[in-house]
Amino acid sequence: MSPLVTADLSRATGAGLDPHEYLRRTEGVTTARDWLDACAGAGEEYLRRAAAATSPVTAAEYRRLAARWFHFATLCPSLDRDAWAGAAARADEAMGLALGLGPDNRAVGRSPGPTNPPTTARRLSGPLFTGWLRGPADPVATVVVVPGLDSSKEEFHLLAEALLRRGAAVLALDGPGQGVLAPTTRVRADYHHVVDQAVTALGVDRVGLVGLSLGGYYAAEAAAHDTRVAATVTVSGPFRLAWPDLPPLIREVLTVRAGGAGEAESFADRVDLTDLAPRITTPLLVVDGGRDVIPGVTNGEPLARLAPAGDHLRVDHGDHLLGNARPDWLPVAADWLLDRLAR
Repeated sequence: MSPLVTADLSRATGAGLDPHEYLRRTEGVTTARDWLDACAGAGEEYLRRAAAATSPVTAAEYRRLAARWFHFATLCPSLDRDAWAGAAARADEAMGLALGLGPDNRAVGRSPGPTNPPTTARRLSGPLFTGWLRGPADPVATVVVVPGLDSSKEEFHLLAEALLRRGAAVLALDGPGQGVLAPTTRVRADYHHVVDQAVTALGVDRVGLVGLSLGGYYAAEAAAHDTRVAATVTVSGPFRLAWPDLPPLIREVLTVRAGGAGEAESFADRVDLTDLAPRITTPLLVVDGGRDVIPGVTNGEPLARLAPAGDHLRVDHGDHLLGNARPDWLPVAADWLLDRLAR
């Protein structure tokens, strides 16, 4: 099994892919082309199943799976840029189909399942972001989900669904260097500009943020700058990065997403919450996995300690993004966030 397949197993599980299917489809993957063929091939297969489905619920479920598989096809940094861009575009397209969006990027649908309230779905975009906005007509709160270095708005379905079940409206977005925007934009450390545009487009005066992996830094950085951020959850977010110590794979991914080695090193040097943490005065929950040990990455405990209203949830057996420990943090974090936003 290749290192990429092994490294992304927990991530795939956390994103809602069946681990048995993931291992079956990626068996024998040794090259970037193998990875693309396996993941994008699964996406195309699920789109074919959706087209043949006799139930709109089944068709939507297959299209969501297609979106996840196309997103995973983008996770190999050595992929040819055109192939990578194509997979990101297919993920975006498949999720739009799953949400029932038409040519005007607007639709009304209902989430399947007896525990899910009726929801609307539409595309929301600005100069620095694009995303899927879903939620009930009268949400109890609005939450922005911020992805990480090579994550996208198509990855964190299970988190979005947990928030939707609790009555929130959820904007899952791609910012610079992420998802469908990655082929034409570069990562930026001053992510509060992205959140500012997204919250302004939402037209609300208070939001919650959930940031995952590098998105945890992005969310904390935004919370330190934007008074409309009323509560924040970070999951496996870095407090600080040290470029010389980062593993080769992370440095390669960051180099691709930043547009060059020099730009990547400069970006990494800016990821440091030491001075910003004391400025986060609204409630903050920092979630860390005890087995999330990445050289060059300082985990979130100092952020929780330095933030005036910071709480720290450590799951000892959790890995990066805690895909192996979802019941131990996701319901707790969702309840924590919605409780703070309701105050």
